Amino acid sequence: MTGAPAATARNPYVAMLLAWLFPGLGHFYLGRRRTAAAFAVIVTLAFVAGLSFQGRLYSIEPGQPLTILATFAVYGAGLLNVAARALTENPGGAILATTYEYGCAYLLTGGLMNLLLVLDCWDIASGKKK
Repeated sequence: MTGAPAATARNPYVAMLLAWLFPGLGHFYLGRRRTAAAFAVIVTLAFVAGLSFQGRLYSIEPGQPLTILATFAVYGAGLLNVAARALTENPGGAILATTYEYGCAYLLTGGLMNLLLVLDCWDIASGKKK
């Protein structure tokens, strides 16, 4: 007896799906409320900063193989990306804006951070990480 309450077993697939849908939601499902709130704020702020800096919401372009990776990264933000595409007038960003490169970097970073959180939820739910 260690005195610590036994963790409730959670489905790793559900945790991963929730984590992808919105940053922090998978951790919230796993009972890590503070961690979930921190991740939600960090990833959402990075994504919103990227949008405000007029970064590009990448889509796959024929003949441009790197856009496949960039699209994967941006779609890693889940519903943030879907909402941004639905609500923004220019998903290609404003390439002439002085902040365009920063915006792209923040959007890609937000998506990639969320993908890491998806993997973290898998590890926690499957018992590989405490």
